[in-house]
Amino acid sequence: MSVAAPPAMGGAARADLRPWLLLLPLLVFLAGFFLVPLAQVLVMSVTEPEPGLGQFTAIISDAFFLRVLWQTFATAALVAACTLLLGFPLAYAMAEASPRMAALLMVLVTMSFWSSFLVRTYAWMVILGNAGPIAWLSVKLLGGPAPQLLFTRFSSTLAMTHILIPYMVLSLYAALSRIEPALLRSAASLGAAPASVFRHVVLPLAAPGVVNGLTLVFVLCLGFYVTPVLIGSPREQMIAGVIGHQVEEFLAFGEASALSVVLLASTMVVLGIYHRRFGLDRLWG
Repeated sequence: MSVAAPPAMGGAARADLRPWLLLLPLLVFLAGFFLVPLAQVLVMSVTEPEPGLGQFTAIISDAFFLRVLWQTFATAALVAACTLLLGFPLAYAMAEASPRMAALLMVLVTMSFWSSFLVRTYAWMVILGNAGPIAWLSVKLLGGPAPQLLFTRFSSTLAMTHILIPYMVLSLYAALSRIEPALLRSAASLGAAPASVFRHVVLPLAAPGVVNGLTLVFVLCLGFYVTPVLIGSPREQMIAGVIGHQVEEFLAFGEASALSVVLLASTMVVLGIYHRRFGLDRLWG
């Protein structure tokens, strides 16, 4: 009786390297276009214009930068709350609709991804401008001068809510579509009113989608640049706009780099809290 020879160690080693060889192009791309620039930003934050932590000390002690940080977090929280309030009814309707209607609503929701943030921002500039349809309707119905909607916090919040609401709807729909209809029928058969079923059955089961959507929208909104700069209020800037302002007008690369590090650290803290509680692998449903 012959015994089969064990496989060669060299072949096993080559087989173990195959996944890494497949990942090599992606790793090279990320290293060259993400890790290296990020490392340069980290270095400039502690070396420009002179070595040390002076830039971070200036940020912490400057009332303007502290106000910008507060406005950034407050705006991100407000946009996340608005997307939840507007997106939950749509996601719930998608989960309750027939498969064909749900697919149609999904197409309508994801159609916004077909155009860039810049195009959608310019569209809101037209809609909210003094010659736009809202201003025309206000003059016709109420008389008097048109209200100043553009270049306000309201306009930037409205536009960012519109841009980010698909992320919330997709997160909520992923959670709501997994709720078993038998649970809802059982609760109703036991005498629970529709409002009670929604409060005690639907909301607890949809909670993971709510948390996922809030986290995703909040983190994305922290780094928004185009929309707040183009249609937002100059007196209520967000941190990404201040970073661009420092680079473009003052060439203050050290200060801008330090602000970028603060923004990155804030984002990592939010994601770290989420990961500790839920796990980042559940962020996309």
